[in-house]
Amino acid sequence: MRDIALGQYYPANSIIHRMDPRAKIIIALMYMVSIFFINTYTVYVLTFLVLFLLVLLSKVPIKLILKSVKPILFLITFTAVINLFLTPLENKPYVIDVYFRQWTVNNIIFELKWKFIRFGMTWTGVNNALKMALRLTLLVMGPSLLTLTTTPVTLTDGVESLMKPLRIIRFPVHELALIMSITLKFIPNIIEETDKIMMAQRARCADFDSGNIFKKAKALLPVIIPLFVNSLRRAEELAYAMDSRCYRGSKGRTKMKELKFGLKDFMALLLAAGFSFLIFMARYNWFSLNIIYSLV
Repeated sequence: MRDIALGQYYPANSIIHRMDPRAKIIIALMYMVSIFFINTYTVYVLTFLVLFLLVLLSKVPIKLILKSVKPILFLITFTAVINLFLTPLENKPYVIDVYFRQWTVNNIIFELKWKFIRFGMTWTGVNNALKMALRLTLLVMGPSLLTLTTTPVTLTDGVESLMKPLRIIRFPVHELALIMSITLKFIPNIIEETDKIMMAQRARCADFDSGNIFKKAKALLPVIIPLFVNSLRRAEELAYAMDSRCYRGSKGRTKMKELKFGLKDFMALLLAAGFSFLIFMARYNWFSLNIIYSLV
């Protein structure tokens, strides 16, 4: 539970921490969209190198970024297995391209037949599984760096500022930002409370690790029920506290710290846009990848 990076903030004095939250949110959105346009391993390696450089600049321990991938290891493994064994068995030549060398092999690695059922593994499935695993890993590591370098309050202020134009159509921007802020603040508290409840149940000889998946799910009931009740009680207490302080929405409210774009924020946006455009050009073969090959 403590490996979940969402809602956690790592305090440090770095250029990434001092950036405007709106710039970081826009860069994170461009990053997540760009991931879906990557189709070569060279660009994947280049993206990992850029992300590693950003982690060094943020002064966030690399182990915290790597821990953010742990909760989705099952999803990564599941999608990889699906792509490995459910890719259509096409008996055609497959070209393995590693830097400047190419090998032409049979696409089918192995094949099993039983009546009308064909089952096997292909190089195309291996390629799809690897790319899907890399894509999911990058999709988790990038946004986790955003939450680790931005406080929940600052992050929600940035979201609210970016969504201001929606007020024209009477969209509740402030209320949505408030819900997001409360959610991000409560995630670490819920994780900590879950650990306390599980330790208390283990002290009463509860077993959460043995048995099949159904027994493990049944063993979690003594944890889920008190956690759900405590969450409702905390929400009710928060509602009473806001009401007693005369909270009435965004009307007439001001910010203690106004967000301001700086030169470094514009430069970061330009660099992120240039990198996204590079990925887009590589996706549609608008330039030769030999330049990137030589750099990697």
